[in-house]
Amino acid sequence: MTEHDRAGRQARPPTDPRNSWATWTTQSIISGPGGVTTAEIGPISGDLTVHTTWVDGEARLTVQYTGALDWYTVSGSPVPAPDETTARAIHQAMVNGVKTGRGASAPAPPADA
Repeated sequence: MTEHDRAGRQARPPTDPRNSWATWTTQSIISGPGGVTTAEIGPISGDLTVHTTWVDGEARLTVQYTGALDWYTVSGSPVPAPDETTARAIHQAMVNGVKTGRGASAPAPPADA
């Protein structure tokens, strides 16, 4: 028997973050002084692109010089993100961090994560 919600529509099971994923990319962000700190090469600055992948309940943050081939892990990544909405907020916080600069690293997870 199939479960239905109050409106008679077939009910969906809750999304399991281990079986879900999403990705966001923001290009051509001019970093603030001090740029972003990466795990591989330290700080980078200039015209940067931020990419976030949400998978397995975490937001994985990477950065590159816009138009380059190499991607670098943002220091402090991955960040726990129990759902897609939280991961999207983490991506936006990272974009804002790049704009601020000062050796930005991955934002802390939200208090309710």
